[in-house]
Amino acid sequence: QVQLVESGGGLVQAGGSLRLSCAASARIFEGYTMGWFRQAPGKERESVAGISWSGTTYYADSVKGRFTISRDNAKNTVYLQMNSLKPEDTAVYYCNSGGSIRDQLRSGIYWGQGTQVTVSS
Repeated sequence: QVQLVESGGGLVQAGGSLRLSCAASARIFEGYTMGWFRQAPGKERESVAGISWSGTTYYADSVKGRFTISRDNAKNTVYLQMNSLKPEDTAVYYCNSGGSIRDQLRSGIYWGQGTQVTVSS
């Protein structure tokens, strides 16, 4: 069985920080590009950040300079450090595995259940 389990979401004031974690089964972590996507109410799911097995990163323009993605290959875990949060960052954040990074972050077939991030103004 393969799974992605997110944690770390919550309610934070604008300007605050949160760190999301995604623990993955080894089968869908080792050698895989990992990514974070988000979906706000009434909007389509969008890419946020991604990191390849070799460490290449991707960031959406809306989060560049504020969010940092990292991975701990010994723990099969990917992180998303979110600083200077804005109300427009409010969404359900999903962990993803198996995608690719080229000019953009493309999603893979494995998804977590999502974690809610709410930023109050």
